[in-house]
Amino acid sequence: MLKRLLFIIVLVLLCSFLIIESLIIVNSFSNNDIPVDFIIILGAGLYGDEPSPSLMYRLQQALEYANKYPQVPIVVSGGQGSNEWISEAEAMQRFLVKHGIKEERIIKEDRSTNTGENLLFTREVIKYAGETERPKVMIVTSEYHMFRSKLLARRYGFIPYGICAPTPAYPRYLKPLYYIREYFAVIKSFFFD
Repeated sequence: MLKRLLFIIVLVLLCSFLIIESLIIVNSFSNNDIPVDFIIILGAGLYGDEPSPSLMYRLQQALEYANKYPQVPIVVSGGQGSNEWISEAEAMQRFLVKHGIKEERIIKEDRSTNTGENLLFTREVIKYAGETERPKVMIVTSEYHMFRSKLLARRYGFIPYGICAPTPAYPRYLKPLYYIREYFAVIKSFFFD
């Protein structure tokens, strides 16, 4: 009886892992030709006041889309971590302004500490900016992170699309670890965010 129960538990976990990983992989492609109401760039850590490689890839992808759709406001979303000199939102704004984006086009959300807060607090600043309907948003984040970001965006009333930034692949073994870690993050977000 115990062996059978253990077998069922392992089977359920394996099935959930395969389903969720499939969803993560299927959502790791971009929809970058769709006009939206807002661009949302999700934070990914800083080294002091400099964007991490993951955040730099996100910013580069966002900049390309922002230049293609110059009328779309940009929300930079990310608070300040314990080892960061400024908020991620501030660092993102500096990067975008340095690369030709007008400061008045950028909306800062600088309180969030995780993906759920990124999207919840972004929803608040967008409402404050006068947007009350279900806005179409272009989320810019890492490829492995897109499924969860869209899941939470729908929960907070957005119609989400996505631009996937590449995952830094050095050392190479880290990329699969990001995808495995994301499985657990999806389950946590599904129940607790």
